[in-house]
Amino acid sequence: MLTALRCVIYRDLLLAVRRRADVATALLFFVIVVSLFPLGVGPEANLLRTIAPGVIWVAALLASMLSLGRMFSADHADGTLEQMLLSATPLGVIVVAKVIAHWLVAGLPLVLIAPVLALQFDLPQPLLGVLTLSLLLGTPVLSLVGAIGAALTLGLRGGGVLVSLLVLPLYVPVLIIGAGTVDMAAAGLGVEAHFLLLAAFLVFAGVFAPWAIAAALRISAE
Repeated sequence: MLTALRCVIYRDLLLAVRRRADVATALLFFVIVVSLFPLGVGPEANLLRTIAPGVIWVAALLASMLSLGRMFSADHADGTLEQMLLSATPLGVIVVAKVIAHWLVAGLPLVLIAPVLALQFDLPQPLLGVLTLSLLLGTPVLSLVGAIGAALTLGLRGGGVLVSLLVLPLYVPVLIIGAGTVDMAAAGLGVEAHFLLLAAFLVFAGVFAPWAIAAALRISAE
């Protein structure tokens, strides 16, 4: 199973490298959305520091959703999904590999570039680490939950809109706690509880989301 996990991750990463434009689109969207807010709000430093966590988290959430529709669509179109369903490797393992590859392509770059973009909001240096860690814990949850919506809407007309309607309400707790982590740190309060909640979300999603994704893929394949 570990060999299958590694092979699926390598395959999806290789396909992502060949479709660099799709990867760059999500990253560019994230950069543009975050950069527009300081220009529109103005140079008031206190206001920029206040809105920075929410703006960056919302932009990361929306950017990660741009690539959800492509997580399974190519495999469904060329028949690879049917081979995965018939494979001796458990479908849950394959799903986990595809989610990891999606996060490495669509989530990790956002985490790495977020501290640089946060400098536009005059965010203090100690808060940059808090922001990065909150995104590091939260963005995998976005990929796991988003994969459920992508699997449920696979092959449907207008699936991108349906994915948004399905997963956005489920993203709200992660968004609130992730952005609130930076706010708590800025107020001088402890952030351990927020990090533990994000870690709990990640563990819960990591345990139950693969099962739900596999079930949704079987339904969509039928």
